[in-house]
Amino acid sequence: MRVRRTLAAVAVLPLALAAVACAPESDGGSSAKDPSGSPAATGDACATDALALRTPGQLTIGTDSPAYEPWFVDNDPTNGKGYESAVAYAVAEQLGFSKDQVKWVKVPFNSSYKAGPKDFDFDINQISISEKRARAVDFSDGYYAAGQAVLALKGTKGAEAKSLADLKGLRLAAQTGTTSLTAIRDVIKPDTDPVVFEDTNAAKQALQNDQVDAIVADVPTAFYISSAEIDNSVLVGQFQPEAGEQEEFGLLFEKGSELVPCVNTALGALQDDGTIAQLEQQWLSDAVDVPVLQ
Repeated sequence: MRVRRTLAAVAVLPLALAAVACAPESDGGSSAKDPSGSPAATGDACATDALALRTPGQLTIGTDSPAYEPWFVDNDPTNGKGYESAVAYAVAEQLGFSKDQVKWVKVPFNSSYKAGPKDFDFDINQISISEKRARAVDFSDGYYAAGQAVLALKGTKGAEAKSLADLKGLRLAAQTGTTSLTAIRDVIKPDTDPVVFEDTNAAKQALQNDQVDAIVADVPTAFYISSAEIDNSVLVGQFQPEAGEQEEFGLLFEKGSELVPCVNTALGALQDDGTIAQLEQQWLSDAVDVPVLQ
């Protein structure tokens, strides 16, 4: 589930993070993919001039404002920088649109997945695919599978870890009932049982009180904690879970959009040729210096 980062959200951040952090296993998952049941796209149906667009000849893409890093850069989705901006333009190119044929519109996150007409052809905004949301909107196939990130305080032994093996002897923590907790047990396999908290806020407090050496949270949440909540924290690294339902981000469409199968075809091509993986490495690993832990 996407973490909200608007200024307005700051006032309710503790509750928000408690609700969304670390992707509870029951929220999200591939089972909600292709909720529209759209038929497979055909070449003719996906010709640029045949696409069902809000404005003919223009691809209108929504996202929230501010648009945060590393998903966007400089709060400017039009510059093509940041993972989601880059993915959006790659999809647009696959569909036959040049950069100047793409128009961005601002869409508050909390209204993006409500039922009803949309002002965009698709929205990209770290929106997790979930069965509940898919009752009101349609989703593309996933373009990002949220990994797990290890967060520690600078200058501590948690921050010095360079591999999964280095984490085994540390006091690790995560929110109960999350993919993060499962990932600690299944992937890191620490020497001592992880410390379990009811929510991420409690885990963050324990980290700051030196009650644990590091906390594990899904990558979007960890980015936010490090950039906005704990100044002296650092993302030690990231890794993919081996069990539990995988949280995925999808492009969001108005319910019944005829564009979904064509966008899925475009995403499939970008997956097959390695573009999605290259963009993920560029913007979610190299650009933010968060290594993949082995």
